Amino acid sequence: MNLANFLLKHLACWTEVFPQQRSLQRAITVAVGILCGVGKRTITRSIGFQGNTQKDWSADYKVFSRSPWESQGIFAPILAHAIAEHDLERLVFSTDDTRVWRTGKHVAQTQWHRDPMGPPFHTNLRWGHRFLQTSLVLPLYAKDGQSSSRTIPVRFELAPVIKKPGRKADADQLQEYRRQKKQTNLSVQFVRMTRALREHLNGSAQASKTMVVVGDGSFCNRTVFQEDWAQQNVSILARCRKDIVLCKAARGQGRRFYGKTKFTPQMVRARESLAPWQSAQIFHGGCYRDVRFKDLGPVHWQGGARKKPVRLLVVASVGYRTSKNGRQYYRQPVYLLTTDLTTPAALLLQDYFDRWGIEVNHRDEKEILGVGQAQVWNEHSVKKVPAMLVAMYSWLLLAGLHCYGPTRTEDYEALPKWRRGAKRPSCLDLVTLLRKQMSENPMKLPTARAAPTYESMVSAAAA
Repeated sequence: MNLANFLLKHLACWTEVFPQQRSLQRAITVAVGILCGVGKRTITRSIGFQGNTQKDWSADYKVFSRSPWESQGIFAPILAHAIAEHDLERLVFSTDDTRVWRTGKHVAQTQWHRDPMGPPFHTNLRWGHRFLQTSLVLPLYAKDGQSSSRTIPVRFELAPVIKKPGRKADADQLQEYRRQKKQTNLSVQFVRMTRALREHLNGSAQASKTMVVVGDGSFCNRTVFQEDWAQQNVSILARCRKDIVLCKAARGQGRRFYGKTKFTPQMVRARESLAPWQSAQIFHGGCYRDVRFKDLGPVHWQGGARKKPVRLLVVASVGYRTSKNGRQYYRQPVYLLTTDLTTPAALLLQDYFDRWGIEVNHRDEKEILGVGQAQVWNEHSVKKVPAMLVAMYSWLLLAGLHCYGPTRTEDYEALPKWRRGAKRPSCLDLVTLLRKQMSENPMKLPTARAAPTYESMVSAAAA
C-alpha cells in the first residue's frame, strides 16, 4: 500500500463527522488538493489541483463555512489509529500554542500578538491567529533503539484573546473584560482541551491508560496545577522558573501545613544536601545520552499548586561544542514540575525531551504545508481550514510510518548532497513522494474533474 491509497482508505473514517456523503467527498478532495498542491496552500490552488477551475467554486468554501462539522471529530480516528497501530500503553501528549500570521485586518478572530522570533531587547507585534495544539508522542525508539520519536497532532483549536474595550469604555465594560479575560486565557483553554481529550479517551476504551501532558513554562501556573488531575488519571509535566518558592510539608509543627524551610529550584541544583545527583539514559538526537538530574518530592508550591503535592526535577547543564576541537559551552539547566509522584524520573525526563517534536510539527505545518495561507474570512472557516490541513499532516505522518517504517528507504527521492546524513523522512519527503505516486498512478479524487498529473500541478500553481 502506498501513501495515496492509505490516505483515501482512512479518510473514509470521517463519515461520522460530516452530515452528508457529498460534504465528506468534497472535504476529502479539497484537503488532498491543499496537501499536495504546489505553491501557496489556498483553496483556489486546491480547486486548480482538482481541475475544477471552470466550475462554480462556492461549494468548496461552503464545506468549511456552512457544513456543521467540528474540528475535534476529524482527529478522533487519527488518535484511535495511532494508539492501536503502535500499541501504546502510556499516552504522552505535548501541548503548545503557536501563531499563524495573517494580513487581512477584517479576518475573524485576528489580533495583535507578540512575535516570539523577535529580538529579546525589543517586543515585535504581528497580526494573526493564535492556535493551541496537542500532539501524541510515538516512542519509536522503544522498538528498535535507534529511531527518534514521532509526534502526531491530535488537536488544533483556535485560542483567541479577548479584545480589550476602547478608551471610552465605562467601568462595567472594563470589569466584564477582566472577568472574560480570566475565564478564557491560554491556561484555561489548556485545561479545557486536556479535560476534553481525557473524556474522549474514557469514551473510547482508553480509560485505564495514564495520560501525561507535557508543556512549556507558560502552563506552569496556579490555573493548571490547582486542577485535580489525579482523579482524572492525568499527569502534568511543565517547565518552571528557577526562583519559585517551594517547601516540604510541616511535620510536628502543630496545625501548620507548609514547612518553615523554603527553597527554590536553583537552590536544589546548587546544594547537594537537598537532593543527590543521579544519572539516566535518555534517547535524544538519534541516540541514547547520559543525563544528570535531581529528583525531589513530594514538595509544595504554595503560590501555585497550594496544598496539592508536586515533584521537582532538575536537569544539569549539558555541554556542547560548536566545532570538533572548539571550546566547550554549556546550556542552561532545566527545572521541571510534575503532578506525578510515582513514575520513575527517567521516564518523565524522556517525556520532556520528546516534547521537542511539537516544535517540529509547528515548523512543518507553517513552512511546508502552509497552515494559515488559505484566504478565508468566515468565522467558521478560519478555524476549520487550518484544523483540516493539520489533520491531513497527521494522516501523512501515520501513512509514512505504516507503509515504509520510521527510517528512510529507497522509496523516497534521493537527498541532496548536504543532507545525506538524514536518517528519517521529513514532511517534505512525504509530500514529494505522495505527489509522485498520485501522478504515476492516476487516481481521480471524488469531486475532481480529472486525475492530477505533474503538468496539472504546475499549471495550477502558475495560474
